Amino acid sequence: MNIKKPAYTAVEDRKAVLDGLRNLKMARSVHAYVRGNTSQFYNWLGGQDLALPQGPPVWICGDCHVGNLGPLASAKGRIDVQIRDLDQTVIGNPAHDLIRMGLSLASASRGSDLPGVTTAKMIEHMVLGYEQAFASDDEETAVDEPQSVEQAMQAAVQRKWKDLARERIGDVTPAIPLGKTYWPVAKTEDEALRALFDGEKMRRLVTSLRSRDDDATIEVLDTAFWVKGCSSLGNLRYAVLVAIGKGKDRELCLMDVKEAVKAIAPKAAGNGMPKDNAERVVEGAWHISPALGGRILAGRLLDHSVFVRELLPQDIKFDIDHLTQAEATRVARFLALVVGKAHARQMDEATRKAWQAELSRNRSKTLDAPSWLWSSVVKLVESHEGGYLEHCRKYAMNVA
Repeated sequence: MNIKKPAYTAVEDRKAVLDGLRNLKMARSVHAYVRGNTSQFYNWLGGQDLALPQGPPVWICGDCHVGNLGPLASAKGRIDVQIRDLDQTVIGNPAHDLIRMGLSLASASRGSDLPGVTTAKMIEHMVLGYEQAFASDDEETAVDEPQSVEQAMQAAVQRKWKDLARERIGDVTPAIPLGKTYWPVAKTEDEALRALFDGEKMRRLVTSLRSRDDDATIEVLDTAFWVKGCSSLGNLRYAVLVAIGKGKDRELCLMDVKEAVKAIAPKAAGNGMPKDNAERVVEGAWHISPALGGRILAGRLLDHSVFVRELLPQDIKFDIDHLTQAEATRVARFLALVVGKAHARQMDEATRKAWQAELSRNRSKTLDAPSWLWSSVVKLVESHEGGYLEHCRKYAMNVA
């Protein structure tokens, strides 16, 4: 299904156009619908009488679908596969991340026309990969990387600024081209964005990469409203092109300024999380994805809470739209290991062992995965299949 976007949209018309684009994206497939509908996931979860384990309260992704994991580069240049989108991060029950990932993997499996037996095997391997992260204190736990992960990592290592520039803004010239992806900003937005970057904290963020001088000057060259994402379409999001240094040493970077909204994911009682949503995202990033935590900063923009990070060429998504049966189980195991590491690094040894023991309970003789996880995934697939068809019906009626 082709997504038709206007050349660009006036500020006053943004919300209606972005809502339409979001609905269109979610109508592309069940997997896209799952990615773009975090609210249905938690609404369903909250309305069920499920005997879910109460895992130790840790920072969780909160929206742990496959598209939110991928290679990330740290400020020092190291590249690791970590959770790359933390809009919904909260201190909560790690079981919620497991269920959300199980649903995402199941919908990806169905989108690849794989049999139900493969989906069951994926959930089993997902649990094995997750538990593997709790079996050792070694952050470098050995794992057999799936082909799709190897390809993504190889691509990440080879990518340079010019690749990011051509992919994101179409060229390496110092301007953001207006069109389908980037829309004009109002004068007040441009002024606020420039003011946001006119401070010492933001200068330190921009110059934090290892190849840059700590005392380098920065200059905002261009700003634009950014039409990006799915579930976040309709919230404020901007691209800011920044120059670092002067003369022959000058280099460019592309900054992502994103509105931080209230998390839907349930929070643990007495959690002590920051009340500001952007500060919540930043703190969650430090705990869950250290590579991202060192590259992100909270701020205020036009009375909105926002977080800012530089986009690096190495930050890419996995392409798992067409899985084979063999690759599906390897992907499930590997991605669950990544999530397990994010959870495990926040627990002491006793807590890790207790949580691992809890995960080992309630397994049937026919499925090597907790019964609560499998039954939740099955029921969620049913719920989202029906929700997807209803979404498509409503979308077709509105565009007819």
